Amino acid sequence: MKIHKEIVEIIELEKNELSELDSKLLNKAIEASEKAYAPYSNFKVGASLLLENDEIFCANNQENAAYPSGLCAERIAIFAAKSNAPDSKVLKIAIYVGSEKGAQAMVFPCGSCRQSISEYEFNQDRNIEIITQKKGSNIFKSKSIKNILPSSFNSSDLIG
Repeated sequence: MKIHKEIVEIIELEKNELSELDSKLLNKAIEASEKAYAPYSNFKVGASLLLENDEIFCANNQENAAYPSGLCAERIAIFAAKSNAPDSKVLKIAIYVGSEKGAQAMVFPCGSCRQSISEYEFNQDRNIEIITQKKGSNIFKSKSIKNILPSSFNSSDLIG
């Protein structure tokens, strides 16, 4: 029998406990959330992403009446960043959910966004720090996507 122990490290913070840089990223995510196109769910999400070259990319969710055609803020931000600066590593992503809907205390990216972040974290062989906040709640921080997607799928799992 094999026992796999995953170490999950997610910390909860107050706004005044954030570094200046983390606070800046979260504020940019808040600003981005206010511009989200979410007429169906009114679940407005913003993301800001920091690359190692100090560029910051911001995005928000974009809904569509044909629900699968929309896209989350996190994936838009990471795809835009890697499209424009493919050789620069992703250091951090801040995510803000501008809705108090739902009972979930912590808000982390959906499964598709987790897998997308995991892809870049694996390929760049460097953790991507995740900072997240939902309107009206505290801030949560993880040093790696592995903390919220412990058994991710990556290219090493492919055959051939």
